[in-house]
This record gives sequence, structure tokens and C-alpha cells, in this order.
Amino acid sequence: MFTTSSLFLHTLAQVGITHAFVNWGSDHPALLEDLERQRVQYGRTRLEIIICPNEMVALSAAQGYAQVTGKPAAVIVHVGIGTQALAGALHNVDVGRTPVLIYAGASPFTCEGELKGSRNEWIMWMQDIPDQTQAVRQHMRYTAQIESPVNLTQVVRRALQIATSEPQGPVYLWARREVMEQEIDESLMKAPITMYKWPAICPAGLSPVAVSTIASALLTAHRPLILTSHIGRMPSAISPLLALSTLLAVPIVSVTPSTTNCPHSFPYFLGTTILTPGTHTPLLRTADVVLAIEVGMPWIPMNRDSAGNFERPSEDARVFVLDGGDPLKGGIGMWHVDAELVARADSEVALTQLLQATKFTNEKNGALTNETVRERSQEITRLHDEWIARMDAAEAFESVPRPLSPDTEPLLSSFTASQIIASLRRAIEASVPRGGALILNESVTNFAQTWGHTRAEGRFSFDDDWKKPCASSEALSGASIGSVITSGGSSLGWGIGAGVGSILGSRVVDAATATCTDTPPPTPGTGVGTRQGGYDFVAAVVGDGSYMFGVPSSTYWMARKYDTPFLTLILNNSGWSAPKASLRGVYPNGYGSHAPGEVLSVGFGPHVPDHAGVAVAASAGWVWGRHVSARGVRNPGVYKEVQVDGVEETRCLNPAELLDEVMREAVRVVFVERRCAVLDCVLESI
Repeated sequence: MFTTSSLFLHTLAQVGITHAFVNWGSDHPALLEDLERQRVQYGRTRLEIIICPNEMVALSAAQGYAQVTGKPAAVIVHVGIGTQALAGALHNVDVGRTPVLIYAGASPFTCEGELKGSRNEWIMWMQDIPDQTQAVRQHMRYTAQIESPVNLTQVVRRALQIATSEPQGPVYLWARREVMEQEIDESLMKAPITMYKWPAICPAGLSPVAVSTIASALLTAHRPLILTSHIGRMPSAISPLLALSTLLAVPIVSVTPSTTNCPHSFPYFLGTTILTPGTHTPLLRTADVVLAIEVGMPWIPMNRDSAGNFERPSEDARVFVLDGGDPLKGGIGMWHVDAELVARADSEVALTQLLQATKFTNEKNGALTNETVRERSQEITRLHDEWIARMDAAEAFESVPRPLSPDTEPLLSSFTASQIIASLRRAIEASVPRGGALILNESVTNFAQTWGHTRAEGRFSFDDDWKKPCASSEALSGASIGSVITSGGSSLGWGIGAGVGSILGSRVVDAATATCTDTPPPTPGTGVGTRQGGYDFVAAVVGDGSYMFGVPSSTYWMARKYDTPFLTLILNNSGWSAPKASLRGVYPNGYGSHAPGEVLSVGFGPHVPDHAGVAVAASAGWVWGRHVSARGVRNPGVYKEVQVDGVEETRCLNPAELLDEVMREAVRVVFVERRCAVLDCVLESI
């Protein structure tokens, strides 16, 4: 016997969905029945079913999966209440342009047994709401009701066609229980179902006028600047980006990024800003041409630097905005950039057009002199080197002696985020293959520090002139950290759930790569690239607030059940630093400007949670958990047994040694023992 639910699951598998992140309910009897039929008949289910005790974790895991694979997963939840429980993850997949297919059942519409699946539980009356899609519609690219098995395959394929077209994003399907319980003819299960003739929209380029206008502006500019947030989602666009930057000596700045957009070592890369006042590049104010490509918000108009200067381009600057999906940000109530030209164009196509046009025009007219490029190159390289030097200084510990004895307090009271991230980077580089590590950045008020001090090179292979992709992965930088990504949105709780999903996605990528004679090219979209296969090591860097939003009790249960080991690094400042910073931004000298977090009701003290202990408990002891501060380690202590002249003795570690020692062990647990590790690192309390 087959039902509409049988056809739904069959269709998902046929069109390339490999994983379904599920939270079952009373609307899913036929789905559960058909999955068991598959186990009995085939020994396994066609889809890999991932049980998720929490809906937001389910969608966050599905997002992490899609960000690594470039392909959508399915999320199945329970009627309207499960839909609402997807919570802020809906915002993340929407704003982060991540393709996901969400399905929810709905209360039966019959009450007296007229049809199979009719109401037989009291909750089905109260769950029958007037408009189930209302709660999610503003975040969806497409919503539809499955009303019959007859056209189910078309509905699913239309949803996926939209989800995978730019701007990519989530889609939502729903159906009444009677429809999903309806018995169908076996012939429907035998009909071919593919995405052939249901392709995603082909990438578009710039018009000839737009190419000429932008290329001419770049060639005649004295102080050009490139800003980007998300171009790294399309790894194939990085080659023309760096080639254009190299040809014209144009600096690149990453603005509120969602992924690694430029190799850290690229000499014209000047770092990352999350647009807090005083943090944008000073080059923005003096730039005469600004190319903002795949940018969320290139600058905040009202922000000023420490000298009182606006952190925005001058009125005379020529600004060009390019975006492959939604350059005017139609889903945002108010969004505007003073621009001469705004274009919807695929980044790779547009940058290739601009590169070719600038080369042709320059060769024809000689608009660009070698001296101009050389002078700019020297200045930008100097700024790049100064930026690296500032990071080196921020990572360093002052000379702190070891404690004289176990009873002596260390002189350093707390670590900084820069020191912690640098320690993580060193531990990864000592153990993980080149380009094999993925960092999930949900460190909130420490976003910029995490972006900078991971020093990620991206999973981009280039030769020495930064102009051509290399055929061999041997051309990659020695950096172990391949990529850093965020949710792309602003709802906290994504990081640890995405840890589970990203590892599941890496396995899919590895399996696909292993079956190919040539490495498949990256899939354009929200993925971080599949050129070198999946990731060997994943670390989620989160704040203590983000960690709790991520529902660790559900996440680490899932991690153990599905064997998805990753490191969670908690930057613990004992509260919500972001709302305190927002208060200071509006009331810099107000009553709350100097109040401690506990008084402001944004602190988590005085009884701070045992964050690592929560993960250990949720996994029944499988997770390795530690709490580390400059004053020592909880479980075990701050001391190490060492051999001195053949005699074993206890040596006290100074804070720098202590941090590196514990960090190396955390990485080893994940990379060698294949268990999750949670390292709770204490920062200065808010």
C-alpha cells in the first residue's frame, strides 16, 4: 500500500534530497508508516532521517548542511506549532539565502471519520488555525498547500526550483492529514521524477552600458575600493575578484560577512568590519569609486569615527551596487544606498565582464599607468601589513610568569577573545590538514575578532599572481582553517546546530567527491565550496548567550546519536554584551552606561551555568567538557605532570601555556577521538 506520504518521501529522494531533519507529530502517521515500510523492504530509508528534539535546532542543522553542500535539505515539523517553533532560524535561512524545503502537516479537516486520517485526538481542534502559512510567509520564497497526490511532484519541484534560484532561500509546503493519508495507485511511484526541465534560473550578467560605466570608473579612479559581504558563497567568483583587485590595485574590505570572501594573506585585503562606530576602513571616506558587490549593508550612514568624521563615502564618490539576487533588498522595510548604478548580476559573470573590459580598454587607450598601480599597490600592501601587525599584537600575552606553586594566583585575570581565537588557530594548524577546518562564527560582539584571528584563507586555489585558479590543491596556503561562515542572519542559536549539519553535509560532499574522477566544481549558492571535499574538523565559536539560544540539550544529544563530533568554543562574558553595547550606543553617558551587566538585567551571574556540563549531560557523558580561565581549568586543574631530568614533577602553567594546552587537548578529542568537545573560555565579565 502506498499513500500520498509515500509519494512525497519518494519525490524528495528522487530529486536529490538526502537528509530530512524531523520533529514528528500527530500529522505524520503516514510518513512514519512509509519510512518503516522502506526499512522492512529495503533495509533502510531512502532519506537519512535526523531526529531533532527541537525545531530551531533542526532548521539550523539543515542550514549548516546546505552551507557546506550547496544543496537543500528537508525539515519536517508538526503543524502550526512546530512551524512557529522554527523560531529565529527562519530569519537566518531567509536573510542568509539558504535553500531549505520545510514541510508541516495540518489538522485534519474532517471530524467524524469520513476520510482516513480524520480527527481522532483532542489537540486537532485547537491546532486548526485559520492561516498556517501566515507565521512564516514573510521569510519564504514560496509557500504552497499540497492538495492532492495528483500534482504533488510538480509542487515539490516548483518549490525546489524557486529555493535554488537567486536569491536562494527557504520554501514551505503543508498538507492536511487526510490528503497525506490518501491511498494512491502504485503507478505514481514508478513514474520518473527528476529536476530535469526544472532548472534554477541561469546567472545573469551586466548590460553593456553597465559594464562600460563601471569599468571606466575603475580605470580612472584614484582611490577605488571594493566592499563585499557574501561573495564567498560563490567560490567561482573569487578568481575574477582577486584578478580585478590585482590588475587595478584595489583594496578589498569584508563588511559584516557571512563567509570567507578573500584569502587572509591576499596583500590587498584590509580586513573585516561589523560596522560598529569607528571600525570601518578609513579608505571609505576618501574613496572616489566604491564597488559594493554582494553586500548586506556597505556602511551605516550615521556612524562616525573617533575624530567625528562620517564613515561613509563622500557625496562626489561614484558608488556601484551589484547583487546576484536582490540588490534592492525587497524583504527589508527600509534599505538604501546612494548609488549611481544598481544591478542584479551574478558575481562571477559580472566580475569576469569587468575584468575583460578593463583589460581591453586599458590596452586600447592606456588609461591606467603602471606608476599609478604601483603607488596604490605599495600603499595598500603597507596597510595590509599594518593590519596583520595589529592582530599579532592583540594575540600576544604580556610577559606573565608561571605561578610559583599551586596555591599562587596567576597575575592575569582573564583572557581576551583575540588570544583565545589565536590559540584555537594554532591548535588546529598543529593537527588538521591544510584547508580542512571550518569555523562557524556566532561570537556576536566578538565577530570581528573571530574573523580576523582565524586568518582563514578560504577554499580557493590560486597561483602566485592571484589571477588564475590552480589545478592542484598543493597551491593552497598552509593555513588549516579553510573557511569561516555565519548564519547570514541575526537570530542567535544557529552555531551549534549548524555544527551537526555541517558535518553531515561534509560526509555527503566526501561521498560525492569519492565517486568522481575529477573534483566537482563548487555549487553556486549558500555553500562555502566543495572543491576540496568536506571538512575534517568543525569548530563553532559562540558567545555564552548564543550557546544557550542553541538549545545544547537537544544539539549534543543529536551529535552523539549521529556521530557528528565538533568543537564548541564558548567566549563567556557572563551575559548579553550586545544589548549593553546598544545601550551605550544610544546613551553613551546615560544611567546604564557604566552599570554592570547584573544590574542592567543582561548578566547571567552570580550563579553562572556550567555550560560544558550541560553538553556532557545531554550526551550521557560522551562530550568532553572543560571550563578554562586565566586562573585555571575546571576539571582538571591548572597543572601538568612533566619530565624534568628524568624525574616526574608537577609544573604550574602560566595563562598562555594553560590556554594552549587545553585548546590542543580539545582539538585532539574532536579530531582523533571523534567526540564533541565544549571548551568554556572565560572573558572579562560584562
